Amino acid sequence: MAPRNKEQEQEVLNWIFAVLGEKVPAGQYEDILKDGIVLCKLINKLAPGSVKKIQERGTNFQLMENIQRYQAAAKKYGVPEEEIFQTADLFERRNIPQVTLSLYALGRITQKHPEYTGPSLGPKMAEKNEREFTEEQLRAHEGQLNLQMGYNKGASQAGHGGFGNTRHM
Repeated sequence: MAPRNKEQEQEVLNWIFAVLGEKVPAGQYEDILKDGIVLCKLINKLAPGSVKKIQERGTNFQLMENIQRYQAAAKKYGVPEEEIFQTADLFERRNIPQVTLSLYALGRITQKHPEYTGPSLGPKMAEKNEREFTEEQLRAHEGQLNLQMGYNKGASQAGHGGFGNTRHM
């Protein structure tokens, strides 16, 4: 398990509450996020209507449902399945660094949503950089490959007594 990074945790909280347009509340990172309410509000701000019902209070089971609703909405928003934390990672504090990584993933995915113009979190994603080549450019490259291969004519691995040689004298 990765160690916790307090600076990243603070950066995540600052981002979440900047998106929500609220002041960062006092308290521990995991306590602020634990009941899933803040996460549901966040995903609803990014993708309105993602979480229809947010349990503001209730049993542990009801509060864990907030986290599960957030996770489903984050997946739908585009966060890859493998980057979404498990409910117990947050609710039972099993893997808080995974929660942080998952929120960074969400921040990264906002960049793929042109409708999102709010604060950003983490490094900017690389843009797709497609190149188009003409047939002529592709053929010129083939000629270079053949030329390079020509220099090795006659050279082979035959008779080489390296590692693969199983004959014993």
